[in-house]
Amino acid sequence: MALNADSAAAATLAPGGSRTPVPIHVAIIMDGNGRWAARRALPRVEGHRRGVESVRRAVRSAIDLGIRYLTVYSFSSENWRRPAQEVSDLMGLLKRFIRNDLADLHANNVRVLIIGERESLAPDLRGLLEEAEGVTRHNGGLTLVVAFNYGARQELLHAVRTVADRVRCGEIDVGAIDMNTIEAALYTRGIPDPDLIIRTSGEQRISNFLLWQSAYAEFVFLPDLWPDFDDASFRAAIKEYAARDRRFGGSSRRAG
Repeated sequence: MALNADSAAAATLAPGGSRTPVPIHVAIIMDGNGRWAARRALPRVEGHRRGVESVRRAVRSAIDLGIRYLTVYSFSSENWRRPAQEVSDLMGLLKRFIRNDLADLHANNVRVLIIGERESLAPDLRGLLEEAEGVTRHNGGLTLVVAFNYGARQELLHAVRTVADRVRCGEIDVGAIDMNTIEAALYTRGIPDPDLIIRTSGEQRISNFLLWQSAYAEFVFLPDLWPDFDDASFRAAIKEYAARDRRFGGSSRRAG
């Protein structure tokens, strides 16, 4: 099922064999599970269950397209404020996803990485996250980055404290701190910044997600609620991304 990562620059996205450049790293803010359920008079947990199915579809699409990194915003540090039953349901779904899908991810050469704060998590959940990373550590296909108990401001605070500790211990001089120093202290160290960030449900905000890493990312906001997100939605977002002129502060490549 997997494609070689070298094919990422020329994946087929449209009928007739036309080819469109594909980003190396796509990140997704998965939004709309609750609204999906409410519109169908279903409990919110059913929306979350269907959202897990969409994660599976997104992983398959990313592999088929040759995307090398896929980051999904699964649970933010602010989500603990939700009703206790909903949080419990979400934890249960995450545990089942790891238990049920880890073997399939491993078989498809997917490497799993978890970013976010772990120290406060229950030991059984922390153990499952570590197991997912350990089992898939040496896989060389798609890297699936799961942002769990994640908040970008908390990540930046953690990075600042880490660098401050290095200065205090005499490991590094204040004047030597540069961009690479900060990036090495982020949860995402070693992961390239996202080229494309997709948000579903029609909302157009970043919601404390990858603030440092999204400095030059393209954003695509889709009206689809997350449980309705499918391969066609994914390919439509990438097609929109490919049509953009990414300048990174320079002049347009299309000028003149």
